[in-house]
Amino acid sequence: MSKKILIADDDEGIVDAVTMILEVMGYDVESTYNGGEVLSAVENRPDLILLDIWMSGYDGRDICKALKSNPKLKDIPVLMISASRGIMQSALDSGANDFMEKPFEMDTLLERVDRLIN
Repeated sequence: MSKKILIADDDEGIVDAVTMILEVMGYDVESTYNGGEVLSAVENRPDLILLDIWMSGYDGRDICKALKSNPKLKDIPVLMISASRGIMQSALDSGANDFMEKPFEMDTLLERVDRLIN
């Protein structure tokens, strides 16, 4: 059974590119462009959440805090991404398991996804 990854990012180009790469690598990928849909989308129990910090009116750090405070969801690894500089510590403080700045290399993303899932 393939591992499930939820991508939550309002940049369609990033979602499309990352989805394509992850699917080629054998992952089952779901995505949302709306931060307000993340908490309902995790009901499908993804093995990893790739979460953008800034999504049209939503702060991914608040979403991450909500996920990590829920006993049923807190064990799902969260890899936060952002084009903003200097916010890695606030992402980690919100409960993220890892953080990457945009733009990122796909090889680096795949290494981190593999490490967090396995």
